[in-house]
Amino acid sequence: MTRARCIVTVMNTLERVKGVDSVDVDLNSGGVSRVTVLSSGELDSAVVGSAIDEAGYALVGELAAAR
Repeated sequence: MTRARCIVTVMNTLERVKGVDSVDVDLNSGGVSRVTVLSSGELDSAVVGSAIDEAGYALVGELAAAR
């Protein structure tokens, strides 16, 4: 992600995933940006990864759950 429009695309896509309460993006132009997804319940990491892929972006690293 390199621009504000990229952030909006990813946020809008992830906010449509069932169970997602909020999305925050830390933009790192020219590097790897960080996306934080908050949910009050369990999220299927495959669904989240698929949503990112469908938005036209690649998931780098791992999806991590915080408890």
